[in-house]
Amino acid sequence: MPTSLRSVIPVWAAVLVGAIVVLLVAPASALTWLPVVMAAAILLTFVIQLGVSRKEGLVERIIVSLTGALGILILATLVVWLLTLR
Repeated sequence: MPTSLRSVIPVWAAVLVGAIVVLLVAPASALTWLPVVMAAAILLTFVIQLGVSRKEGLVERIIVSLTGALGILILATLVVWLLTLR
C-alpha cells in the first residue's frame, strides 16, 4: 500500500464510523450532525498529515482524504434523504 493511502484511509474509516453512528443514534437530526463529522474529519486529516514526515504530496494527500470523506458523507446524506421519503 502506498504511503499516501496509509495516511488517508484512517480518515475515511473514521468518517464512515461517524456517519454510521449518527445514522443509528440520531437519524432525525442527522443533517445537523453529519457536518460535525466532516469538521472532525478536517481536524483529523490535518493532525495525521502534519504527523507524516514527508512534505512531498501534502496537499494531494489532504485533498484525497477530504474528498473521500465528503463522498462518504454525501452517501450518508442520501441515505437520510431516502429514509425520510418513506
